[in-house]
Amino acid sequence: MVKLLAVFLLAGACLAQSAEPAKFYKLEFVIKEAEAAKVLSAHSFTMIAATDANNTLRTGARLPVATAAPAQYTYLDVGVSIDCRNVKESAAGLSMYISADVSSVPAESNGTPPVVHQNRWTTGVIVPLQKSTVLFASDDMTTKHQMRLELTATPVR
Repeated sequence: MVKLLAVFLLAGACLAQSAEPAKFYKLEFVIKEAEAAKVLSAHSFTMIAATDANNTLRTGARLPVATAAPAQYTYLDVGVSIDCRNVKESAAGLSMYISADVSSVPAESNGTPPVVHQNRWTTGVIVPLQKSTVLFASDDMTTKHQMRLELTATPVR
């Protein structure tokens, strides 16, 4: 019984030593809205991401939308949500699985129900360290605008 316990303790110690400690990276996201080569707006979001965690960034607002009943509202979440998982450094750069959701409502609604503009992207990526990289780009279906998500990843030492 004592030998069996010693084997389990030794095996546990070996596993604990082989586990790599978490590494941390500063992830700087920039969401740009552009028309042709001209940037119309740019918004920056920064997080510290760990290799051993699910990393999330959330910012936005809850927009009240009147329902059929008087003085009752349904709320829509608008803003930015970015999830980064499976963050790992390799010779090629920093790899991760990214899911991003960017939604907004135009300022003027003229009494009509709001139109929510939404861009949603999900993919695995490899980005070089310390270099801005376009992760996603999509054209607006009603204008000549393009929405881009860029990322710069920097190791935290």
